Amino acid sequence: MVTKDFPAPSASARVLGLAGLLPFLAGAVALAVLDAPGLKAWAATALVAYAALIATFLGGIHWGLAMRGVQPVTARLVWGVSPSLLAWVAVMLPVSMGLSLLVLLLVTCYAVDRQFYASAGLSGWLGLRLQLTSVATLSCLVGAWAVR
Repeated sequence: MVTKDFPAPSASARVLGLAGLLPFLAGAVALAVLDAPGLKAWAATALVAYAALIATFLGGIHWGLAMRGVQPVTARLVWGVSPSLLAWVAVMLPVSMGLSLLVLLLVTCYAVDRQFYASAGLSGWLGLRLQLTSVATLSCLVGAWAVR
């Protein structure tokens, strides 16, 4: 199936994408400044869970493309489930290790998208994806550092 190029992200997509960074930033700041063990543990769980959800969402994009027949379908299906499985592992690890795995996973998701987005006509979205991935991974790194 030949895919036409999708337009670059709209202003709404940019605003919503940036809004999606708020839980990353809030989690990282909370972990860096909170002293109360109970609140710090809650913030750590929230950050790990949100990062895992976002990784799962990024994989799900590939399932949607595969369902539309955008080649390579089998590779998209295999990759599409991989972030969910790895994020599940990250959720069960100690927080610092889980956040470190999620950093690697988010960076890997971006690297895979750089390879696959062109064939789907989504290259115009890579700039926004890089911005969002950069803030998300930095937030997870700060969180991992803060709970060490």
